[in-house]
Amino acid sequence: MNTDSTLSPEETKKRNFRYVQIDAIGVSIPNVAAPFLPVFLTRMGASNFQVGLLSSMPGITGLVLAIVVGRFLQTRRNIIPWFSYSRLIVIACYFLTGLITLFMPRQYTVLGTLAIWAFATVPSTALAVAFSVVMNAVAGPEGRYNLLSRRWAIFGITSIAFTFMITRVIDLVTFPLNYGIMFLGLSLGGLISFYFSSHIIIPDQAPVPLTQAESWLDSLKNYAQLLRSAPAFVSFSYKRFVYLSALALSAPIMPLFFVKQLHASDSQIGTITMTMTSVMLVGYFFWPWVSRNWGGRSVLLATSLGMVLYPALTALTPSVEMVYIFAAVAGLFQSGLDLVFFDELMKTVPPEYSATFVALAQSMQYLSAMLAPMLGTFLADYIGLGGALLLSAGLRLIGFLLFLIPDKRRVEQVAI
Repeated sequence: MNTDSTLSPEETKKRNFRYVQIDAIGVSIPNVAAPFLPVFLTRMGASNFQVGLLSSMPGITGLVLAIVVGRFLQTRRNIIPWFSYSRLIVIACYFLTGLITLFMPRQYTVLGTLAIWAFATVPSTALAVAFSVVMNAVAGPEGRYNLLSRRWAIFGITSIAFTFMITRVIDLVTFPLNYGIMFLGLSLGGLISFYFSSHIIIPDQAPVPLTQAESWLDSLKNYAQLLRSAPAFVSFSYKRFVYLSALALSAPIMPLFFVKQLHASDSQIGTITMTMTSVMLVGYFFWPWVSRNWGGRSVLLATSLGMVLYPALTALTPSVEMVYIFAAVAGLFQSGLDLVFFDELMKTVPPEYSATFVALAQSMQYLSAMLAPMLGTFLADYIGLGGALLLSAGLRLIGFLLFLIPDKRRVEQVAI
């Protein structure tokens, strides 16, 4: 039981808020390396398929395990330990990647890296479900924009600082030694994350009894009955699925386009990431203000339309320097999309079944994360990398048009 009897509820709330922000520092340090993983594999000679596999593997595992994990977490009195340990294991995979980069024969490094991140997909699945539940419990219905805008702003500031350092030195050390040192050093931020995330206090919950299904068919019927009780969740989730698929389709294409089409250096790719992150900081304060004055729906429509521009404009430019501008524009809209997707989703989730519904939403997200990157890299062999980016832009536009249709209202909830 994660409690501290010496703290009042208000003191606990303030401490949780503070610990969530400090945890963001610990998480953001190793996450600086994330954009460099597909670039690393590309420079190691990985095929388009292997780069796409890196983006798709979390979707494969998550699609299989998300609902099972959600059902398991629904029966836990407190999921903080599952949240903090899952995070620690995922971040430790950066450390392992650094080790094999430095000590494994180069011809096996690509396969070794893919094996490590295949393993990471298991704790990542638990983390994805637990994160939404924990953040919602800490923030409450009215505090989601405030908590996450602050968290992601701190995340961005830390990322900018470390990305700046990395981009200044990565070209000064020979490849792949530079990547090995980067992965090892940045992974140490996981220790900060683990300490503070494991000390977040949320009340123990009485586990909701779940109907024991005699077969997988009965289990599907139970979930179908539950979903019929929450049409707002179903309506928003399928639209979110379309849009996330469009985003995921371009995930492996962007680094391939930077390296193969624009011939960008590692420092230039890092600068693109840093530019986007810098503008996202502004967005994390701008979009909550927009939401307070014009509502969350206005944020949803503006950001989902604005994110169409990034892949479309990038596909049409021959200049790396122009991508800096496009990344800045994308950073503004991406920050709002992060906030509004979480807030709008949690509005449709029945509180007593939060882990179950979040797991269902995550399973749909994992389906898009599994299929879309592989589709993108497959199509890129036929329509080119630029053509695949334009396809992503078109799918994002379709997602925006779907969001123009109002979601259905939630009706009564039933037990599963």
